[in-house]
Amino acid sequence: MDAGASNGRLRRAPENFLTAEQIALVGKGRRDFLRSTFLAAAAGVAGAAALGRPAAAAEGDDAILKPQPWATSLGQPVAANPYGVPSKYERALARRQSPGLTQVAAASVSFAPLQGMFGIITPSGLHFERHHQGWYDIDPAKHRFMVNGARPEFVKTPKVYTLDDIMRLPPVSRMHFIECGANTGMEWGNVAVPTVQYSHGMLSCSEFTGVPLRTLLEDCGADLKAAKYVLAEGGDGSAMTRTIPIELVLSGEVMVAYGQNGEMLRPENGYPLRLVVPGVQGVSWVKWLRRVEVGDKPYATKDEAVHYIDLMPDGQHRQYTSIQECKSVITSPSGGQMLLDKGYFNVSGLAWSGRGKISRVDVSFDGGVNWVEATLQTPILSKCLTRFNVPWNWDGRPAVLQSRAMDETGFVQPSYGQLRAVRGTRSIYHNNAIQSWKVADSGEISNVQIL
Repeated sequence: MDAGASNGRLRRAPENFLTAEQIALVGKGRRDFLRSTFLAAAAGVAGAAALGRPAAAAEGDDAILKPQPWATSLGQPVAANPYGVPSKYERALARRQSPGLTQVAAASVSFAPLQGMFGIITPSGLHFERHHQGWYDIDPAKHRFMVNGARPEFVKTPKVYTLDDIMRLPPVSRMHFIECGANTGMEWGNVAVPTVQYSHGMLSCSEFTGVPLRTLLEDCGADLKAAKYVLAEGGDGSAMTRTIPIELVLSGEVMVAYGQNGEMLRPENGYPLRLVVPGVQGVSWVKWLRRVEVGDKPYATKDEAVHYIDLMPDGQHRQYTSIQECKSVITSPSGGQMLLDKGYFNVSGLAWSGRGKISRVDVSFDGGVNWVEATLQTPILSKCLTRFNVPWNWDGRPAVLQSRAMDETGFVQPSYGQLRAVRGTRSIYHNNAIQSWKVADSGEISNVQIL
């Protein structure tokens, strides 16, 4: 069965294979270029048992009775692919660029396919990318990481570490989300993109392994009482540098990471070293990390003085707003997909907060008039994606699906009306408004905005 074949009432469409014509439509902000399919079970029945079919359901449906080639022949040898790859029937699931988003591909974005993933961990090969001057595959034997002070009294013994030096230290592993500050940024003023991959796909979640930055600062004799900030500097051609408040470092959460999802970092994710700053926008997770400097004031680097700032309604720029506030999105069903029949669906999505754990997610099927509490799938971790699910029986009438998250601080995800009342419509960064998906009576799902 190929990616677009039909098997009973479940059809799997190549939702991520874009033609040249479809790519052109993305650039125009059209919503109808991706049409994936969704499981439609027996109408009005919520039980899992209702999802099956009678044993002799239809002509050509006797595959269960006949031995198949894979059951009567020798399979491929061990290590046919030394590094495992997905099934050829799953190749439609891939990260995608948005045509026309940037003039130079080396300073562009690839979006994670949130609509086709399960649980909370993003496979390393599907992790979103955001580069300012392309990615590098650095020889780890030549890479160096330095710790120094803005003044001599801030760091008693400045040091230069090799990767081997860092990997000799006791490691920690934690799961955290990373979200670009510009995620959902194209939607500030109006609907601009058709699918969740393009509206929210600058988001991923991994298990990171490394050494707490605090451990390395203490190893160098840093005066953590006098310090107020650290400067993180990347080794890429864009000279990416970011100011990190010392409070985050002292918490022990900030990590100099070399591992991701059980293996070394991928080159596009900063191999061999990157900074992990849980809860903070992705630009501060400096890749190809080469230096950390301890200081007592914000550094106002180019990427925080004129970039990654919030344009407020009165024309002023708000700086150093790094925390990614509480946010959620329904990933399935979502824009670009189609419900094939009336009946039971599991509505699923992701919620996250840069301030801690998700405590609750509510889902609406009528554009925010009524809400039901979703079930949070474990594990529920701090500054990590949380998967939520809620059952829904679609009666064939138009509907508007929304999710609204709350974190452990009591912060509630705002509507577009609430967010725009404070932030206006001309910003780019930190859009955490409630996302709406409109379901037409035909079953087609599109991106809409509700104030």
